[in-house]
Amino acid sequence: MNRVVVTGMAGLSPVGNSWPSIEEAFRCNRTGVVAMPEWRSYEGLLTQFAAPIQDFTVPTHYSRKKTRSMGRVSLLATRATELALDDAELSESDLIRNGETGVAYGSSSGSVDAMQALASMEETKSLARLDGTSYLRAMAHTAAVNISIFFETTGRIIPSNTACTSGSQSIGYAYEAIKYGRQRIMIAGGAEELSAAAAAVFDVVFATSTSNRTPVNMPRPFDRDRDGLIVGEGACTLILEELGSAVERGAHVYAEIIGFGTNSDGCHVTSPCAESISRAIELALDDAGLAPDEIGYVNAHATGTELGDITESKATYEVFKRPVPISSIKGHIGHTLGAAGSLEAFLTISMMNNGWFAPTRNLDNVDDRCALLDFITGDGRDLQCSHTMSNNFAFGGINTSLVFRRWTS
Repeated sequence: MNRVVVTGMAGLSPVGNSWPSIEEAFRCNRTGVVAMPEWRSYEGLLTQFAAPIQDFTVPTHYSRKKTRSMGRVSLLATRATELALDDAELSESDLIRNGETGVAYGSSSGSVDAMQALASMEETKSLARLDGTSYLRAMAHTAAVNISIFFETTGRIIPSNTACTSGSQSIGYAYEAIKYGRQRIMIAGGAEELSAAAAAVFDVVFATSTSNRTPVNMPRPFDRDRDGLIVGEGACTLILEELGSAVERGAHVYAEIIGFGTNSDGCHVTSPCAESISRAIELALDDAGLAPDEIGYVNAHATGTELGDITESKATYEVFKRPVPISSIKGHIGHTLGAAGSLEAFLTISMMNNGWFAPTRNLDNVDDRCALLDFITGDGRDLQCSHTMSNNFAFGGINTSLVFRRWTS
């Protein structure tokens, strides 16, 4: 079986579009959460703030022909991929176009405005709002397909549209595609565009934060005073490559992916199952050939919901049987949904290489119903470790766990 390494990374987030800018935000305790006054026009929408990407513009070299099938989610995904390919020094390589490179990419859905246009036909009995690209922008696999067409890849496409695990499943399936010799290189990640509809999905099940006068203090993962999650926006791409290929072309290696576990609860659409979460973590450890005590840090999914945070902490402790160092970056950037798993993988690798791990922002008083873990707070933690883990869990009972090894040779 092949070894799989990460040779390029790029992320667009509510607090920065590079690791240095994101790290600065983390160290300065800066949040990407802002008020969304335009959401007040939605009757019944309780949450009034979110974490958008503030400074994204479509690059001038993106032609109309290349982008006419793209909504915002695909544009974000494509830009993150372009930056990651540049980082991996693969932008001009024939390896991208000769069938040896595939795409594994996900989002919760296509672009909302395009879906609205399609849905309006049922209400108006007219096709007036539709055009030849409406479906292409609305389809669930829009990000994966548009990336492939933009960069002219001809390998396999693996779309992952599993809500909050879209990004992490994409990385996991890309890792397996290379590990088992199906592809040499994989473009992997996830993206999400911000919309009131995305917030409403959680609002109607009372999962969103409604502390609308103090958005700077929310969300509060693992904290006793949490009141729900905040939706965010983002995109992140990792370039995964077979180790021999990376060595042959002298590529810079950020980390090795050595473990992936995924499963489903099979019991409830929205309530997490501790036993299944624990099993997903164990599957990743088994795949990596590691014992639990070899993991030095866990990046938690922890969104700031009561049931989710408590269940995840107990499931994590059940596997590790110790206060493993853990934090959630959602206190800084909100829940970026389809982008979450890929952004968190990118940041987990970056923190591991930097020897400093960000705290869980707004975690002032750990809920005593959470299991006894080593929650990183305050100014973060200087910590040297060889192996890290990033976990994500989604509506539908979908669980993922990724294990990374620090690259030393």
